[in-house]
Amino acid sequence: MKDSNRRARPSGPTTRQGPKAKTHASNNSGKRGAGRGSEVRSGQRRDAPAPDFRGKTGSPRPGRAEQPRPGERQSGERQRREGSGERKLGNAPAHQPPKQPISLKGARRKGEWLELKLPEGLSAAPIGVIMKQLPVPAKLAAKWLASNGVVKQGHHLRLKLFPQEAPGFPGDWADLNILYEDDFTLVVNKPAGVEVHPSVHGQRGTLAHAVAAYYEASGQQCRVRHIHRLDKETTGPVLYAKNEFAHYEFDKAMREKQIERIYLAVAEGVFEQKKGRIDKPIGQDRHHSTRRRVSETGESAVTLFEVVDTFIDHTLVRLRLETGRTHQIRVHLSSIEHPLAGDGMYGGTRRYIHRQALHGERLIWRHPWSGERMEVRAPLSEDIGRVLNELRAAMDEL
Repeated sequence: MKDSNRRARPSGPTTRQGPKAKTHASNNSGKRGAGRGSEVRSGQRRDAPAPDFRGKTGSPRPGRAEQPRPGERQSGERQRREGSGERKLGNAPAHQPPKQPISLKGARRKGEWLELKLPEGLSAAPIGVIMKQLPVPAKLAAKWLASNGVVKQGHHLRLKLFPQEAPGFPGDWADLNILYEDDFTLVVNKPAGVEVHPSVHGQRGTLAHAVAAYYEASGQQCRVRHIHRLDKETTGPVLYAKNEFAHYEFDKAMREKQIERIYLAVAEGVFEQKKGRIDKPIGQDRHHSTRRRVSETGESAVTLFEVVDTFIDHTLVRLRLETGRTHQIRVHLSSIEHPLAGDGMYGGTRRYIHRQALHGERLIWRHPWSGERMEVRAPLSEDIGRVLNELRAAMDEL
């Protein structure tokens, strides 16, 4: 990736190759580079392991060893094969293991297709055998095979990873701050006051509608697929999958807790501990349909916190989620008597800010195709930055 104002740099020894990556400035001018004030990092790729196409058979069942045919003498070679459990597979051609695994780095997009160069040992193998060497879920591979979404041409394999799709939402144009984009992934910095997707039928003006408008304006026929959500008044990065394969991989990563979300928050009061773990189940408040509360019968929820800076009566704290419950950070901090500044629903006051002072600082994930470690940083929102300046100024006056 190319350098931006704050320089996007790799976190490992290799840089991105393969499907073309795009990054944008916050005004969507079309220039390459990370979003203004953002930082993107990528790590080392992974390749598929070397495949093994040798036929596999078991040893004869106990007490049922193969007997020589009448008039046949067991040669040393046959005895060796029987002793090792090896058998001939008739006249079927045996596929030799390839000299090298399939390289994911050299994959190139061609319209709706992703083209891969096959190593010598796989060029003559059946498509089904080749598919098992790729990082493609079996269910999705079967779907592609049934719909002619996999084509082998000589030493090249083509996968229909990028079919044309309707966005699923009508487009509502908005000035998006795109932090990262490639053929599989889109990361948008969500502003305060915007919902990720509609919460009632017919609602417009959400981030989903803005992403749909962006896809249409940039000539991309992609369905809008958000992977996680942020509260309406929370700012920070939101991850989108641009095709079915990426959606499948990201959903799996979310279930396995492999997508990391790190937040910054201004909480009221001064924390006694510099680091801590809040492990309290969260359930719905039966007296308030949109409010959540700590409940023994709720779903498990774990939040890790670390104090970044301390002021007279507020604390800047960094938080990591081990689970992703609705309002989790807001509920957990309120439960330890440190509600977010501005969060009136959970006991915070609005002296400095009129929304919860919560911002998604970083998003870390694995690229769905290459397996690279990716990281994006979102610039702190202006209103939270203004709160911090006021709190620091108050400290200086002491």
